[in-house]
Amino acid sequence: MSKVSEAKIKTDSVSMVETRVFGGNTYEVVEGKVDWRGRPALRGRHGGVGNSFFILANFGLENMASLSLAVNLILYFMFVMHIDLAEASNLLTNYMGTSYMVAVIISVFADVFVGRYMTVILSSLVELVGLVLLMLQARSDRLKPPSCYYPVDPTCQRVHGGNEVHLYLALYLIAIGSAGIKAALPAHCADQFDEKHPVEKLQMSSCFNWLLLSLCTGGALSVTVFVYIQQFKGWDKGFAAAAGAMGLAVVVFVAGMPRYRLATVQGSSALTEIFQVYVAAFRNRNLPLPENPDDLYEISRSKASPDTEFVAHRDKPFRFLDRAAIVQTPKDAAPNPWRQCRVTQVEHAKTVLAMVPIFCSAIIMGTCLAQLQTFSIAQGNTMNNWLGKHFKMPVASLPIIPLAILILAVPIYERLFVPFARRLTGLPTGITYLQRVGVGLVLSIVSMAIAAGVEVRRKKVVARHGMVDMIPGIQHLPMSCFWLAPQFGVFGIADMFTYVGLMEFFYSQAPRALKSMSSSFLWCSLSFGYFMSTIIVQAVNAATKGASGGWLASKNINRDRLDLFFWLLAVLSTLNFFNYLFWASWYKYKPADAQTEEQQQLQV
Repeated sequence: MSKVSEAKIKTDSVSMVETRVFGGNTYEVVEGKVDWRGRPALRGRHGGVGNSFFILANFGLENMASLSLAVNLILYFMFVMHIDLAEASNLLTNYMGTSYMVAVIISVFADVFVGRYMTVILSSLVELVGLVLLMLQARSDRLKPPSCYYPVDPTCQRVHGGNEVHLYLALYLIAIGSAGIKAALPAHCADQFDEKHPVEKLQMSSCFNWLLLSLCTGGALSVTVFVYIQQFKGWDKGFAAAAGAMGLAVVVFVAGMPRYRLATVQGSSALTEIFQVYVAAFRNRNLPLPENPDDLYEISRSKASPDTEFVAHRDKPFRFLDRAAIVQTPKDAAPNPWRQCRVTQVEHAKTVLAMVPIFCSAIIMGTCLAQLQTFSIAQGNTMNNWLGKHFKMPVASLPIIPLAILILAVPIYERLFVPFARRLTGLPTGITYLQRVGVGLVLSIVSMAIAAGVEVRRKKVVARHGMVDMIPGIQHLPMSCFWLAPQFGVFGIADMFTYVGLMEFFYSQAPRALKSMSSSFLWCSLSFGYFMSTIIVQAVNAATKGASGGWLASKNINRDRLDLFFWLLAVLSTLNFFNYLFWASWYKYKPADAQTEEQQQLQV
């Protein structure tokens, strides 16, 4: 008989903590988690800091494979596929937006069908196929347009027909695969820690910081080594390197399988239960609310299963949603879930609805991020990118600046700032989630203002040297591309505050059944930001077409008014920040995380 079958189940009579004996050692059972064979997960054997290494490595390797695409595809679209700047920018932002948007759908798929662990594996394989297809197109002359001096050569042919379909297929397979990893992996990493355990609760907060660090480490290699290979050794070799990193990500993640804590597959989506509340509240809009909240519908605790969650009723906010819990069926009859919902269900729906304004406040920051991956790279392609006399740095490697800052800043933030702030505020995270987000939003405004100022100077250099019609990538301005470093660096620090803060906020505030989708809220806000970038670019060109042909409509970036576009984004980001302040001061944390109203207002 195996050690597993010989495992004895014990219950501590004082603490009522279930334990099991495995291999001569006694382990505490982790509530609600299982191992890869479906047996109860054991604290000290499954999950924890050590076992999360495999997850962090997968996240880093996936970013190593994909980030070089995010920062360098704009040049690939323009100079290999011969797509105009504005169209190439929109194609890239739509690709990135899809990658983040699909994360929400895939998180539902993970909950209902296969679980987070298997979702990561399947998504990794899909992304690997997309990278291989992209590599094959870059390698074959039959699958891409003939080479030419774009944009000055009038004979340049844009990619079209079956080759364009091949390009889109590869891109969106990569987008879907990356979306699945972003949807499931952060929540799977958080599953390795028990938020009810005092030590592991602190480790969970650190988990999100280490996730960011793994992203930065993989990204640093991506925007230096992989981008260098793409631009100087061949696009096909660069895409092949990305495919190799993705294959390694799959191997590393699977290697950690025996020691993971796995959340059980729910078989249904908690998102459906949230929608049921909204539908039921609308259908019951003409019914009177009972004066006593105890008269609203809730299942009996005595008849409920031990793992059933109960949440107490709250009058504010969104009192109108209580209509979804008005009793309409006899006690013995099963209620129609689209007309009569539990109070707990209603409270979950209130929580999700209250997070929507915070979610929307992060959209414009995603729009700003899109510019650093598109127009800023096009700027750098016109500038001097030599480091000394013997090394030419790829322009798309500029994001190494914020990544390097983050690699240094995250451990400092985690090891120095958080313990110091924790002593001052008494909060496990040092400062509140919403404070952290607010700092990042301010820094994104600064980044856009710097970008506008640098573009003004770049245009002066263009005019002074008579290089308006230069060939980007071949001719270079006597102005170092490191003038772009400040806007990248400031935005990198903004990333650390806003996106990690939002990930912690969504995970901590989301209902238990929705925690697997919590990271998807973040990716969804980024998705809307990228799609908004497309809309803003098109709207700006339409609004300015009469006077100058459009701020961003020219094939020649030196004739565009990119400086005015950056100033526009800085103004929009400022307005967005004031909107965020209003909603952040209005938001009330869940009871477990709540503080007094006076403290919360002071922190905001």
